[in-house]
Amino acid sequence: MEPTTGGRPEGLFVGLCTLDVIQLVEHAPASNEKLTAREQVVAAGGPAANAAAAFSHLGGTARLLTAIGSHPLGLGITEDLGRLGVAVSDLAVESAEPPAVSSVLVTASTGERAVASTNAKGHRLSPPDDLDVLVAACDIAEFDGHHMDLAVAAARLARAVGRPTVFDGGSWKDGTQNLLPFIDVAVCSADFRPPGASTPAETLQFLREHGVVWSAVSRGARPIMWAGPHSSGTVDVPSVHVADTLGAGDVLHGALAHHLALQGPLTSEGFAQALRGAAAVASRACGSFGTRAWMQGG
Repeated sequence: MEPTTGGRPEGLFVGLCTLDVIQLVEHAPASNEKLTAREQVVAAGGPAANAAAAFSHLGGTARLLTAIGSHPLGLGITEDLGRLGVAVSDLAVESAEPPAVSSVLVTASTGERAVASTNAKGHRLSPPDDLDVLVAACDIAEFDGHHMDLAVAAARLARAVGRPTVFDGGSWKDGTQNLLPFIDVAVCSADFRPPGASTPAETLQFLREHGVVWSAVSRGARPIMWAGPHSSGTVDVPSVHVADTLGAGDVLHGALAHHLALQGPLTSEGFAQALRGAAAVASRACGSFGTRAWMQGG
């Protein structure tokens, strides 16, 4: 498939956007303990938003379909994404409520993170009147499973007009079963547990049985397991010094969408190559604190 934007692929990202407040700490605090953070990052976040930012950074044109609102904190999110080259279609623009905020503690010695967030709670989004136009304008559409009604509507339209669809399965959510029939590529975390599945192999089988032709399960630093219509395999994840794992999966999906948007019809070799390239970008993102530092210098 040739990008509709003359060599610069257009990605539509549908899902969650938050305000991330990220603190680098020596250790996770105990009850009633106060800590002084070593560093702090405040930025737009959320799986779809971070994937869109990665897609844009890698040379794509990204549009994010989400809920943010007109609260001052929401305006800051939109401006932050704009600086990253991400166009935002805010379906909650008339809401004056604060946006979803993710409070994140990253442990300096391991890069592991603890996250508290309201996610998409409080927003049930209806598809916009121009959803068909937004879908037709993209080369690839990616969904993180939040704002499920909107995701299903957009994925159904994408399937109807022949746009590839990618699913970021961070965790199983209500309604996921309604989205899967319209998904071409699903890459899920090890925490994504469909009903009756307890291992990555069972997850891959579940996805296949529910209409997903190309699927994979990421497992942190362990090899990514993948399956296609005629073959399966693993892709090694580059070894790096891990400073922060926050958003690594989001970056993986943004980079994967960029690779896939530039490919023709998928083959086993092409899918493995796209996963390999996306894993390299995600590993690079783990080497620095926060969700933006990896973008500096290339």
